[in-house]
Amino acid sequence: MEKTQWYIGAPNGVVLCINRNNEGELAGEFYHSYSEKPVPFQGIGQMTLRMEKLYDWLRFPHPGTNSRSFTETAKPDGRIHERNRIMSDESLLTKHGDIGTFIVRVQHRQNSSWQGRITWMEEDRTIQFRSVWEMIKLIENAVDSVSTDEGEEITWFPEENGTEPTAGGEDENADN
Repeated sequence: MEKTQWYIGAPNGVVLCINRNNEGELAGEFYHSYSEKPVPFQGIGQMTLRMEKLYDWLRFPHPGTNSRSFTETAKPDGRIHERNRIMSDESLLTKHGDIGTFIVRVQHRQNSSWQGRITWMEEDRTIQFRSVWEMIKLIENAVDSVSTDEGEEITWFPEENGTEPTAGGEDENADN
C-alpha cells in the first residue's frame, strides 16, 4: 500500500500509538520530535492533557483562549526558549501502536478546543476534525467502531453512508 498520508508536516505533529483498550478506556503513548522517549497515557483524558501541555510548551499552535485556574500557577517568564528537534519525521513514522496508530496535526486551538487533521496510519486515511471531541470519536471509531450519542456516525469511511470525508457527519449531498 502506498503511504500517501504518512507525514508529520508540523512542528507539533504527534504520532499517537494506542496499545490497549480496557473496556473503552484507551491507553498507549505518543511520540513527538522533541524527545526520544514516549509520553505514556492511561485514558483519553490524560492523553489530551499531556498533548495540551506539549502544545503549551511549544507555544504552538497559539491558544485562542488563556488558561484559567482557581489556584496559584507559575506564570511563563515571557522568554522564548529554543526548541530543538531530536527525532526526525522518518523516525517518528516508524512508531506503531498495538491496536492503532494515528498522526495528529493540531493546526489551531480555538474556542477552547483543537482543530486539525488526523491520519489513521493502518488505513492511510486522513480526516479533518473541528474539536477534541471529534478527534477522540475518530480514534475510538477506528479502534472499536464507536458511534455518537446523537446517532450521527463519525466515520473514517464516509462513502458507506454517502457523505464526504469530514468528521461531524456533514452530508454534502443534502438539500439546504
